[in-house]
Amino acid sequence: MKIAVIGTGYVGLVTGTCFAETGNVVTCVDVDQQKINKLNAGEITIYEPGLEKLFLRNQKEGRLKFTQSLADAIVDAQIIFLALPTPPGADGAADLKYILGVANDLGKLLNPNNYVVIVDKSTVPVGTADKVHNAIVASATIHQAGKNIEHCFDVVSNPEFLREGVAVDDFMKPDRVVIGTTAPKAIKVMNDLYTPFVRQGNPLIFMDEKSAELTKYAANAFLAVKISFMNEIAQMCERLGADVDMVRKGIGSDDRIGKRFLFPGIGYGGSCFPKDVQALAKTADDINYDFKILDAVMDVNAMQKLHLIPKIKKYFNNNLKGKHFALWGLAFKPNTDDVREAPAYYMIDALLAEGATIAVFDPEAINNTISVYGNKIVYANNQYEALFNADALLIATEWNEFRTPDFEKISSALKNKLIFDGRNVFDPAQMQELGYHYESIGRKIISNK
Repeated sequence: MKIAVIGTGYVGLVTGTCFAETGNVVTCVDVDQQKINKLNAGEITIYEPGLEKLFLRNQKEGRLKFTQSLADAIVDAQIIFLALPTPPGADGAADLKYILGVANDLGKLLNPNNYVVIVDKSTVPVGTADKVHNAIVASATIHQAGKNIEHCFDVVSNPEFLREGVAVDDFMKPDRVVIGTTAPKAIKVMNDLYTPFVRQGNPLIFMDEKSAELTKYAANAFLAVKISFMNEIAQMCERLGADVDMVRKGIGSDDRIGKRFLFPGIGYGGSCFPKDVQALAKTADDINYDFKILDAVMDVNAMQKLHLIPKIKKYFNNNLKGKHFALWGLAFKPNTDDVREAPAYYMIDALLAEGATIAVFDPEAINNTISVYGNKIVYANNQYEALFNADALLIATEWNEFRTPDFEKISSALKNKLIFDGRNVFDPAQMQELGYHYESIGRKIISNK
């Protein structure tokens, strides 16, 4: 098929590349000329394991192209994906200005003689498919001399369920594909498009547009509930002397609960969970429904991001002025350079406010962090360089390379054998054997005092 993908951010670039990998001809569009120039030069603009290989192969084969021209991209396209930002507004609602702006442009450009499926790939509130449809029709009425174009397109909701760090696998081998449309022509086109991705029998689930839109929010909100629930259990463990790892294993073996998203830590971040939980809560508010669980999830997560700070302050007798800390991890999770709503940033802000200084290291997120903090913090070239003369090591992201470090290097570089672990990367028994003061999430304090 010939496909246009509008937007070359995280979702758009993964979507376009993976569709090209199955033989489709994909043209991706973005208003950012600098980004288009980089992509056309073979320079990938996001970090996602496994994506660059597919990107370069399909670009070389001529199946993956990039342009700033919407008109050029949609010529003869059978499917147009909208993969545009939906940032939260001041009230928490998803801002649809980019999506509706493109819908207005499509109304000027669609050919009444060519049928096309327009797909909302972005995470959007319930009712967005109708808004996109109406915006296209209204624009065409004004700009195409009243031509009737309603018969030449359908708007479909096809939410993405990509996990940063494993997005290529998630796209190429999805556990399910949700498609929101009741239009027979659109159903056939979308079925043909996705059949190569579900040959192992995972389902293509067709439903109405509003149900598909709500499914995306419901999925992310439920996962956020699991994370915050486990973080509250961790809080109880610290007060009761229980071990959250044992509790996690005990409940995770129940197949009604499952093992995933039960690891306690310093909260969730990224581009999806915070925004989607907030947007779903706003939707509930708009229909006069008090969604109490979501409010609690957001409150717990906000508190959890700073969970290590009181521990650190207590150790240093509530005086962090002049203290110097090493921080491992900046991205909101491993295997990505995404720092949106990263718990590490909340910790950095809190420590700077207390008069501390910080040296940081992350395998992928340093450049994104420099653009936020500039010279307010120190950027190390590797994890051990960050430790030099630090009063303590703080861990905010569970990168694999942090799990089995050289503890001799750590102890020789730190002023004190002191670690505050926000991701439970290390084994408390090992920390005790090595003589560290070690504090983590939901587990007993290992003290060397």
